[in-house]
Amino acid sequence: MAEEVQGQTAEDNDSAESSEATIAVHWREEGVFLPPPKFIGQANASDPAILDRFAEENFPECFREYADLLDWDEYWHTTLDTSNPPFWRWFTGGKLNASYNCVDRHLAKHKNKAAIIFVPEPEDEPHVAITYQELYRQVNEFAAVLQAAGVTAGDRITLHMPMVPELPVTMLACARLGAIHSQVFGGFSGAACGHRIADSGSKILITMDSYYRSGAVQDHKVKADEAIAAARKEDQEVEKVLVWRRFPGQYSSETPMVEGRDFFVDELLADHRGAVVAPVSMPSEAPLFLMYTSGTTGRPKGCQHSTGGYMSYVAGTSKFYQDIHPDDTYWCMADIGWITGHSYIVYGPLSLGTTTVIYEGTPNYPDAGRPWRIAERLGVNIFHTSPTAIRMLRKVGPDEPAKYDFKFKHMTTVGEPIEPEVYRWFYNSVGKGQAVIVDTYWQTETGGFIGTGLPGLNPMKPGSCGPAALGIYFDIKDEDGESIPKGSGKAGNICVRNPWPGIFETIWGQPDRFVSTYFAKYNKDPDSKDWHDWPYFAGDGAVQAEDGYYRILGRVDDVINVAGHRLGTKELESSALGVEEVAEAAAVPVIDDVRGRAVEMYIALKPGVEASPEIEAKVKKAIETDIGKIARPQNIWIVPDMPKTRSGKIMRRVIAATSNFADVGDITTLANPEIVEQIRHQVQNAKHAKGEVPRELTEAEEAEITSFGSE
Repeated sequence: MAEEVQGQTAEDNDSAESSEATIAVHWREEGVFLPPPKFIGQANASDPAILDRFAEENFPECFREYADLLDWDEYWHTTLDTSNPPFWRWFTGGKLNASYNCVDRHLAKHKNKAAIIFVPEPEDEPHVAITYQELYRQVNEFAAVLQAAGVTAGDRITLHMPMVPELPVTMLACARLGAIHSQVFGGFSGAACGHRIADSGSKILITMDSYYRSGAVQDHKVKADEAIAAARKEDQEVEKVLVWRRFPGQYSSETPMVEGRDFFVDELLADHRGAVVAPVSMPSEAPLFLMYTSGTTGRPKGCQHSTGGYMSYVAGTSKFYQDIHPDDTYWCMADIGWITGHSYIVYGPLSLGTTTVIYEGTPNYPDAGRPWRIAERLGVNIFHTSPTAIRMLRKVGPDEPAKYDFKFKHMTTVGEPIEPEVYRWFYNSVGKGQAVIVDTYWQTETGGFIGTGLPGLNPMKPGSCGPAALGIYFDIKDEDGESIPKGSGKAGNICVRNPWPGIFETIWGQPDRFVSTYFAKYNKDPDSKDWHDWPYFAGDGAVQAEDGYYRILGRVDDVINVAGHRLGTKELESSALGVEEVAEAAAVPVIDDVRGRAVEMYIALKPGVEASPEIEAKVKKAIETDIGKIARPQNIWIVPDMPKTRSGKIMRRVIAATSNFADVGDITTLANPEIVEQIRHQVQNAKHAKGEVPRELTEAEEAEITSFGSE
């Protein structure tokens, strides 16, 4: 078992000046864990020479190494086309097909190997292994169905599907024809799906009748009618709805099928048994899919990802950072409705010919041991999940991993920074002290990891994602565009100085928004054709330690400005999570006429722990000790649960609105909407009793509070 090597402790300095350009950083430096020799010996990247190959002097040609992991119909003539910045084009002149690269090319060696293992939520329903040969058959037959429906290259097809194997089959069938798929997270409402249909101009919606969630069968088809109505209000008509059935031949929805518009996929497939559809050779820069960001206000942003650049980047990062080999059994416990699932459940793993696991249900159903039983039964050796899921599993079943005989060589965290306390539980209890952890930083827009360590070369450091990924050149800038040196203890806005193959090409239909949101802030010459003049503004705060590792502090707009001190929400929450009794924590701002904003903390406790003033005092002391008195919460609310999305993300805008007596907005997409009223009653009654009812908010303050924590 690897031991933690202790690092130095950074001194706290509450008297240091803090400006709008600098986020206060008070987390202490953590020790590191070294990768086990056994892992290094088999790692895809264990030779330090790879760092030299991706050094800046070799950019952009270094990324040929990623592109060469794919099969190309025609080789490219230009690795990076910078003629229309910042609309970068990678591997121009090249042609390929994503479906071919994920399926066809593996048949010669791996046709009888499982490509996908589907685990239904009901434990009495057996898992289903789909070989590469079977996947080839299913993708071709469904591509033939789409072809018969008139689908051609460039068409946009909206998918609103749960976590079932029919989802990657549908994605790969679209890709086979060169159609652009837009998968909407299954937990989103029909209205949210409709907005995305309208934005993308989709005329076909592919959905499912039902699926299992937390032990119950969910009627999913009902959302299709809601989506079509919402799209119609925006003048977009859906001509066909293709409905997969959770159980072929058995309709499990109470929502009627609409004659002439709605069709059961299993019935359509009967006319295309054994069909073979030639993969359409697509230009490298042709869009592969749209992935809409999960913002709660304003027009959704359809991130347009390319075929050649994106596929190259997810193949390369899956190989070197996920350390995927063809004989691994890999499980990313995320949802394909998010970019994580596109990149690291479907396209990355399948491009490398490995076995990828898809689980239908919730991680803690019927109990907190479910993930570990799945891992034990399937022999999973690479495990990928989010800090949200890790915190939840630690909360409801901290001792469960020890009960099962699974052995991970590698574990990935994704989606948000992971607190050091939670990281150590993940390492010791889930990894059993024998697995490397790859803590990753990236976004929907980046396509794949941009900040993380190579597991065979870089030590693991709790709380830090690690160095920049291969071929990524970070720069932390202040508001004036000046670079903040590493080891200074000061934080700023993290940027990427260079393009990379995974970066999205544009926002669908909104090129001006693409430029203004991600590039205008630090671009000094809009006419420049030099990529050096177009740094990508990620919208996140970060700090770089002396050792070169980056700590991500959260969204720039997830910063609470208390009396001129910009406090990152993640550091506040990390301090609270360091208290033994605390399972989850969320920091939100409260309007304060004297200090501008004050901090309020919401915390949920571990099972069996009773709320008490002593726990509140512990949390307050931890924050004062770790950060300083300036960060002392105005109130600490111990609540029975946090309002969460279906994917487990805490909806900070809801509790921020509650603390400020503002409108909580639409909560219909929450996994537990009933908790909102409980929290509102508890918090607002207590505030009334304490005489803390705030004044009426201005329009600007209302907008700030009700969008807090949103992308």
